[in-house]
Amino acid sequence: MFQPNMFESHHHLLDMSHKSPENELDLIPDDEFDTKSGTDIMENPSGDDQDPNQRPNKKKRYHRHTQIQIQEMESFFKECPHPDDKQRKELGKRLALEPLQVKFWFQNKRTQMKAQHERHENSQLRNENEKLRAENIRYKEALGNATCPNCGGPAAIGEMSFDEQHLRIENARLREEIDRISGIAAKYVGKPMLNYPNLPSTGSTRSLDLGVGSLGPQTGLVGEMYSAGDLLRSVSGPTDADKPIIIELAVAAMEELIRIAQTGEPLWISSPDNSTETLCEEEYVRTFPRGIGPKPLGLKSEASRESAVVIMNHINLVEILMDVNQWSSVFAGLVSRAMTLEVLSTGVAGNYNGALQVMTAEFQVPSPLVPTRENYFVRYCKHHSDGTWAVVDVSLDNLRPTSTSRCRRRPSGCLIQELPNGYSKVTWFEHIEVDDRAVHNIYRPLVNSGLAFGAKRWVATLDRQCERLASAMANNIPTGDIGVITSPEGRRSMLKLAERMVMSFCAGVGASTAHTWTTLSGSGADDVRVMTRKSIDDPGRPPGIVLSAATSFWLPVPPKRVFDFLRDENSRSEWDILSNGGLVQEMAHIANGRDPGNCVSLLRVNSGNSSQSNMLILQESSTDSTGSYVIYAPVDIVAMNVVLSGGDPDYVALLPSGFAILPDGSTSGHCGGNNVAEVGNGGSLLTVAFQILVDSVPTAKLSLGSVATVNSLIKCTVERIKTAVACDNA
Repeated sequence: MFQPNMFESHHHLLDMSHKSPENELDLIPDDEFDTKSGTDIMENPSGDDQDPNQRPNKKKRYHRHTQIQIQEMESFFKECPHPDDKQRKELGKRLALEPLQVKFWFQNKRTQMKAQHERHENSQLRNENEKLRAENIRYKEALGNATCPNCGGPAAIGEMSFDEQHLRIENARLREEIDRISGIAAKYVGKPMLNYPNLPSTGSTRSLDLGVGSLGPQTGLVGEMYSAGDLLRSVSGPTDADKPIIIELAVAAMEELIRIAQTGEPLWISSPDNSTETLCEEEYVRTFPRGIGPKPLGLKSEASRESAVVIMNHINLVEILMDVNQWSSVFAGLVSRAMTLEVLSTGVAGNYNGALQVMTAEFQVPSPLVPTRENYFVRYCKHHSDGTWAVVDVSLDNLRPTSTSRCRRRPSGCLIQELPNGYSKVTWFEHIEVDDRAVHNIYRPLVNSGLAFGAKRWVATLDRQCERLASAMANNIPTGDIGVITSPEGRRSMLKLAERMVMSFCAGVGASTAHTWTTLSGSGADDVRVMTRKSIDDPGRPPGIVLSAATSFWLPVPPKRVFDFLRDENSRSEWDILSNGGLVQEMAHIANGRDPGNCVSLLRVNSGNSSQSNMLILQESSTDSTGSYVIYAPVDIVAMNVVLSGGDPDYVALLPSGFAILPDGSTSGHCGGNNVAEVGNGGSLLTVAFQILVDSVPTAKLSLGSVATVNSLIKCTVERIKTAVACDNA
């Protein structure tokens, strides 16, 4: 993978021995690949075209090559379309042809290929021209119906800007779509949605300013790093013919979500200890015969629901779920990439009531050993009469019959109820049909338990993120914060920097299709996988070649013990090779959750090596009932001082590394937080991921020595962790 291409093409050699014009080839039929016979050559030895006004004395004779001769020359043409004199002589000798015959055949072949290419380009241009013509007609018709906002008469096109014209057309389209949604809603729910004449401008933005920094690019690629190739960008939006089907499917999915989230037995079967619920598939099929059709062969069902009270206003929660950037940022550990392909409706009354979006997303577990789950779906938001907001997703794979889906999303989503204290009660429901045979054996129990992709993980992540966002919005410095932070501005800047670090780590640790992992060494699960990325003109990352390395393995230790060991600065020297055994001191501490493990820290490494004596490390640790993270990155002292004084953290270069800690799924115990239940012999699944700048020149070639160094570094770190936690467990 890392060896540069040492071969260059030598196929375009110029033929300088003969000056015959290319138009001489017109004398030879393209479809038969005929060439001039030896008699013709003698009659016109120069090879030049004859005078078009001069009639030939006799009809030219043609020589048809044998099938074997054509096959040989076809094969040679693929390798070398411009043979030189020596190559023509050798080929002619082998095929019993004159070199000039060989030359004419190759000229003829090149002319035919050029003509085919031109015909293909012309066809493409004609298609594009037809599309532009049709679009132009559609715009003219729409503009012909536009009215003047002042007098109510026909609008003069010259008096409106392009943006105004576009907005008028878009508003007219949105009115039609909302009228259609209202009709379908009345059909299924029995109560029409309100019709509002004044739609919000499509150019307006809905962002939730929580003081925690940018929520990523418009496409919602979480922590997008170094412009990796993105397969999701190639997915096209729905056709006009599909839109009525999508709307009808979304309304039916909303009805199903409401019923299934509020129904008990026999649809849901509780375990003896009431800790888990199982969906009865037979009862589900009887209760909901409509939908996206029967389960495809080879897919298995996963269904779960979970409820929790979270520290956030219900309106803000809806905005997070309906904004692809905020949604993919809050759920960075679950959503590796996401994109809104088309907005069918922005909602009415200035909010997301009735909003419809066609989306695509990739869901992940933080390990290269668990394939991501890609979904193409519609998201529908509705405000119900009892005050409850509901957001539902349902797959649209049936609209793309040519694609083979490995994961389908039956109606899934959440209900959000407003509580008097400003909090919200969230009831989450996940119903997935998936082929997970590619999951590595050590992760199978976790995936089968539902803790990997189920409702419990979505709710636990949301609860933890709401606590974090509430902490970021604090205007004062809580008493639990210590160290060099002296102002609320400095506190917010440090939290914003830590958020970007976490998003970048989560985006680069999983098995996303945007990644190209290469296995280096190991046996089974503990293989070390690496990939390279280029960082160019990005103020948030150091320029050059970045090498990412990751490995996942099992530890016979409960997840909470592994989490406490890795986040503690006092035990850092036991595993962190880069700290070089130096004393690690916490200079700043920001608590951002109820659990003591949820915090952001600024660490200083006092190493015996004078060159590292001023090394600073930004670290965020977080834990909930389904997983834990310890993520860190070296930071420059000068840049960090700017952040601590309230400066912009977006220009601080970061290369995050860290750990993702998950339960192994063998017990009912939880992974972290206040609800940890260390029972039985439940172990941990630990993913270790490093990012290292191996060359500061983005165009440099990656050396095998750099790969070997990173491989040794990650393996040594893994061995140190295994030894340390084994001794602690003993």
